[in-house]
Amino acid sequence: MAAFLLRGRFFKPRTDIKRAMTAVQSYCSSMALGRQRVNGVDLFYEQTGSGKHPVLLLPGALGCTRTDFGPQLKSLNKERFTVVGWDPRGYGKSRPPDRDFPPDFFERDAQDAVDLMKALGFDKFSLLGWSDGGITAMMAAAKNPDLISRMVVWGSNAFVSQQDLELYEAVRDVSRWSARMRQPMEEVYGAEVFAKTWKAWVDGIAQYAKRPEGSICMELLPLISCPTLIIHGEKDPMVPNFHPQYLLKHIKGSQLHLMPEGKHNLHLRYADEFNKLVEDFLED
Repeated sequence: MAAFLLRGRFFKPRTDIKRAMTAVQSYCSSMALGRQRVNGVDLFYEQTGSGKHPVLLLPGALGCTRTDFGPQLKSLNKERFTVVGWDPRGYGKSRPPDRDFPPDFFERDAQDAVDLMKALGFDKFSLLGWSDGGITAMMAAAKNPDLISRMVVWGSNAFVSQQDLELYEAVRDVSRWSARMRQPMEEVYGAEVFAKTWKAWVDGIAQYAKRPEGSICMELLPLISCPTLIIHGEKDPMVPNFHPQYLLKHIKGSQLHLMPEGKHNLHLRYADEFNKLVEDFLED
């Protein structure tokens, strides 16, 4: 899903992106930065902590470590966890290449994510996936059950409905966004590339609606065997509440935690509550 909240509905307030970026800047001296060659692409990653439990953070649409996970990279317990953030191919600092959205772009991201962690020396790890990153995480968990310890997903969906299509179409044209709302992504990509890539994302996610039942990964959910926590903000304007309910029903043994005031960016707006919830689940 998109990571933003237009006029308080669809686009993430700039203050929350600034909070994420400030968190990244405040702890940068204690993390390792680098690029790892994976499947023909140099993937940018950030790693912090020295705990025995490796955790990979998977960002949302056009998202990257810089914009999406500052409070998690800063504050998740560094003695218990080794936390890795990454920019998927074509996003953030994992450019070139330019981002594209072929019919298997989620599958490609899932393979890149798993292969990145292998290349960094982790043979078993947990996944924290937000929005599009949650879809990527579910695919990775379904296809690599021996590698994934636990998984947390929020703001994610396994299919595209007509209601979803309408939400995506409403945010296609970034020229209709306020300058304040465009600024964070324009700072990462530049105005022209951001507008072009965002439109491509809308087309990319919409193509799933043409599949039977609009499936993105419905058929893979029964293959997920790791303990899974689904978090849903009950005020999320981008993800109707039937999506987390569907995940709960079809991921065996999964748990659903509802945050009454949470929106799409609940892990940024309510970072302390979110981080505590995640830490407790990962160590259960």
